[in-house]
Order: sequence, then C-alpha cells, then structure tokens
Amino acid sequence: MANAAVYPPLTSRKLIFSIQIMLRIVAIIASAVAAILMITNNDTEIVYGIQADARYSYDSSFRFFVLGNFMAVGVTILSLLLILVLSCKPIYPKCYFFIFFLDLVMGYVLVAGCAAATAIGLLGKYGNEHTGWMAICNNFGKFCNRTTNAIATSYLSMISYVILTLVTANASRS
Repeated sequence: MANAAVYPPLTSRKLIFSIQIMLRIVAIIASAVAAILMITNNDTEIVYGIQADARYSYDSSFRFFVLGNFMAVGVTILSLLLILVLSCKPIYPKCYFFIFFLDLVMGYVLVAGCAAATAIGLLGKYGNEHTGWMAICNNFGKFCNRTTNAIATSYLSMISYVILTLVTANASRS
C-alpha cells in the first residue's frame, strides 16, 4: 500500500481536463485568427504622389509574430491530442510536466511575438519624433486596424496560455 499511486478525485481530474481542453481550443482559434489576419493584411495607398504598399512581410517583427502564432496553433493541436489521450486513463501527476513545459514555451513564444508586433504597431501608429520616424497609420488605416485586431486576438491566445500554464503546473503538483 505504501507504493500505491494516489490519484486525484475523478471529478477534479475531469474539471482540470475540461478547463485544459476549453483553453486549448480558445488558444488554437485565437492564434489561427491572428496569424490569418496578419497574412491577409495588405494595403496600397498613394503617399506623396507615390504608390506605397504595407504588408506584414515587410517587417521582421510581424513575420515573427505570424510564425509564433502558427507555431502555437501546431503545438496546441498536438498538446490537445495528448490531453485527450491522457484523459482516457489515470496518469501520474509527473506526466503533466511535459505538457506544462510545452505550455510554458508556447506562452513565451506568444509573449515575444505579441511584444514585437505591439512595439512596431505603436511605432507605426505614433511614430518617433526623436528618430524622425513618421506615423504611417494615418496613411494606411486599413492595415493598422487589421494589425491591431490581429495583435489583440493573439493577446487572447497568450492569456489562455498563461492560464494553461497555471493549470498544468497545479495538476503536476498534485
């Protein structure tokens, strides 16, 4: 009896799995929407008599943002499948560590992508007087609005990952 595994109550396990599944689905949808919004985001305007394009691919921060969101979609789908497999049988709490680690890494990737995109977005919206960089959002309104929506949606995914990290850390402790 001393070596017997102690499992959490069934209702507690079901609640943890339900929360994880819900948060992972939210993260998949939010990251996919954010990446698709950015990829399809382009605007062409005449600025000072010259035709100018605004595309996500012109900036490395926006490319990193899209890549991070697509990575989050892929890893979240894999972790969702793993959670569904693990929910069918009782498991040791130490098995949660791998899932916790994936959630933590993806949370960091999303934080970095959101931070990079937010910094460039704010620069595009407000410019920087000290360096002489002009704001472009007054010329590329459609591009800036879609970029803002993509970043806000990605923040939703990031918040889901923060909560997921807390849930899986708690599950691996118990």
